[in-house]
Amino acid sequence: MQTEPIDITSLSAHLFWDVDPKTLSFEKNMDFIVGRILEYGLMEDWILLRDSLGIQGIAEIAMNIRELDPVSLNFIASISKIPIEKFRCYTTQQSIPQHWNF
Repeated sequence: MQTEPIDITSLSAHLFWDVDPKTLSFEKNMDFIVGRILEYGLMEDWILLRDSLGIQGIAEIAMNIRELDPVSLNFIASISKIPIEKFRCYTTQQSIPQHWNF
């Protein structure tokens, strides 16, 4: 897997609404950053990630993420040509999702 660190400040600010991006390290927080880009990233964020890790590198990281929304999961599974059953977030889904508390 080719790993070229991404400058966190070059990513969209909305990805880290609940975290201070200055405290993140691309190497240490790679799972978190990849998950946020897959679920909430813009095309520019996706291109930066793809250029840094490659499709297979992104898929390897995504295979270990506990939670991904169905659209992001199907997207990464289809472009990487990895069966969806190999992703952790697919095999550990809640059988009965809880309702939102408003």
